Amino acid sequence: MGSSSDAIPFGVVGLLVIVLAYFIPTAVAFGRGVPNKGSVLVVNLFLGWSVVGWVVALAMAARSR
Repeated sequence: MGSSSDAIPFGVVGLLVIVLAYFIPTAVAFGRGVPNKGSVLVVNLFLGWSVVGWVVALAMAARSR
């Protein structure tokens, strides 16, 4: 029988994956060196929880320089 402590690493990995996915627009902005990367970070941090805010941040990060 498995104990409840076996589930802890999966929970930590799952949380880490969610956090990394949440900040994909910020990583794209900093990786591409877009001039408005601070704005992307702010939009992603405060509005990324909504799907619309996350997509807006990603669009800001991916647009042409």
